[in-house]
Amino acid sequence: MDKVTIVECPRDAWQGLTKIIPTDVKVAYLRKLIECGFRHLDAVSFVAAKYVPQMADSEQVMAKLQELGFDSKFETRNSKLETRPIEPTANPESRTPSPEPRAPALEIIGILVNQRGLHRALATAGVTTLGYPYSVSANFRRANANMSLSESRALVQDLQGATKAAGRNLAVYVSMAFGNPYGEPWSPEVTADAVSWLQGVGVRTISLADTVGTAQPKEVSEVLRQVQSAAPGIELGVHLHSRLEGATEKVLAAYEAGCRRFDSALGGLGGCPFAGDDLVGNIPTETVVSTLAERSVETEIQPWALLSAVEATNELRSQYATP
Repeated sequence: MDKVTIVECPRDAWQGLTKIIPTDVKVAYLRKLIECGFRHLDAVSFVAAKYVPQMADSEQVMAKLQELGFDSKFETRNSKLETRPIEPTANPESRTPSPEPRAPALEIIGILVNQRGLHRALATAGVTTLGYPYSVSANFRRANANMSLSESRALVQDLQGATKAAGRNLAVYVSMAFGNPYGEPWSPEVTADAVSWLQGVGVRTISLADTVGTAQPKEVSEVLRQVQSAAPGIELGVHLHSRLEGATEKVLAAYEAGCRRFDSALGGLGGCPFAGDDLVGNIPTETVVSTLAERSVETEIQPWALLSAVEATNELRSQYATP
């Protein structure tokens, strides 16, 4: 059975909610996702609080998450997350004690846009992957990180060296990978050239972002195939935004073009404020899972767990989204 990686994006989802979510509520939600089987979480960001106030407590969130029973490698230190019952034996007194259970390793992604964010992320235990948005759009790069292309490339090289030295991973998101609303020159080759450069400096995990949610399935397929041809051997993912009615077709287009890493958010929460369309959000995780299940693709997310996670997400939205 074919397998894909589902990267759940609560950080992206939270940023789309107008009311500030308390730290303890965020931690409880992350724990719920972990208990439901999610093993790749875009969970925190290290950006200026004045720009993204919802994520001002990222260090506190990570510290409290570890207090629940996780060490820096995200293996259980106690029985708080134990879900498997002890098998009965004919003579309980003769039973050899089972080793303390260990949860599967987690990928916890922390997003950053500058050197200050890099230092904060490296100082935060439990963040296994640093994520950086590398834009092929000069307009978006300036609006999102206030950087020139040369400055952005210099930061990527710093990130590559720093994460390698610290034993962390690096994931780079190519923003505006499928086009942009600014009228700048763009083609699949522009995105492929950016990915090729990233591969050349050592980046091994790259996700293509449909930042404004305008890509059609044909474009998704064309860009992915172009990129894979230009930069074979990388772990290539997609971070797609979409109106709900177009989500399934985009997921299928990406999968059939060879993508095996999907960023998504339960309930389709989040998205990009530059989209200019309130109906454009993240691809719903439930859409990704159900669409791929029809192709007999293994996502490691069980139906009961997905339902439970959706319920928790709806409750979060009802409390912290402005009516």
